[in-house]
Amino acid sequence: MKQKPFVIAMTGASGSVYGVRLVRVLAERNYRMMLTISEAAKTVIGEELGVEICDLKNPEFLVALFGAQAVSQLEYFYCHDLKAPIASGSFPTQGMIIVPASTACFSRVANGISNSLIERAAECTIKESHKLVIVPRETPLSEIHLENLLKLVRVGVRVVPAMPAFYSGCHSVEEMVDFVVGKVLDQFEIEHMLYPRWTGSQTPDRFQEKGF
Repeated sequence: MKQKPFVIAMTGASGSVYGVRLVRVLAERNYRMMLTISEAAKTVIGEELGVEICDLKNPEFLVALFGAQAVSQLEYFYCHDLKAPIASGSFPTQGMIIVPASTACFSRVANGISNSLIERAAECTIKESHKLVIVPRETPLSEIHLENLLKLVRVGVRVVPAMPAFYSGCHSVEEMVDFVVGKVLDQFEIEHMLYPRWTGSQTPDRFQEKGF
């Protein structure tokens, strides 16, 4: 039986690197993915990662963004292609991840407003009782943001904020990114070694060396 894909969406919040890293890690583990990227994310990706996307309808940019190996595991859909398979609840998936998730995107999902393929795919994921994970990247959060996140949690959506932890002694941006990506994988019980598991109260050596 053909493996059901993950649906991955990248939206216009800061933190494009989280989405890119997630796609690469899933590809390394031979998971199929169906990907869509919002118009706002196109701008953020250019600013943060230096990958210029001229036209989201033309997927030539995918190799520059994810690498050839990851692209071989991807099917890409333009963010306003409502004829895409993931726009229907009848299409089988392993679940959906929105990473990073802008406040505008998760607010629309929370209130049943499907303006693009991203929100429509999320709507289908929720109504079919499949797992939806969102990775919001915004600070501070207003009461409006928190109310919308609470709505999502109450219907079973998993909210994994882009909040790296430091108990593992991480000291690079890559390790901080991997911690968040690892937490996303944890929601689907995908084994990984992206961050060390907590095994007890012990200050990492590198922190001791710095006098913390």
